[in-house]
Amino acid sequence: MGLCTHLEATADASPAPETTDGCVGCLAEGRSDWVHLRLCLACGYVGCCDSSPRRHASAHFVATGHPVMRSFEPDESWRWCFVDEEVG
Repeated sequence: MGLCTHLEATADASPAPETTDGCVGCLAEGRSDWVHLRLCLACGYVGCCDSSPRRHASAHFVATGHPVMRSFEPDESWRWCFVDEEVG
């Protein structure tokens, strides 16, 4: 089985991040305790990973339905589809 259609559709996506300072949700809450950052490939939202206390990347998917994010960590380029639960 090949990549899911969401991963295929975002293969070349490179949105400008909302911020490079950290997780948008955590920063708005006055927090800085995120573990890793994720970038929404639909809109550029930067959210924290599921290992972080607030899990803003997953919350962004639930709120918006934007299916794919990628790691926003140095030297990482993997992507995750929330809908199909596939790594690309």
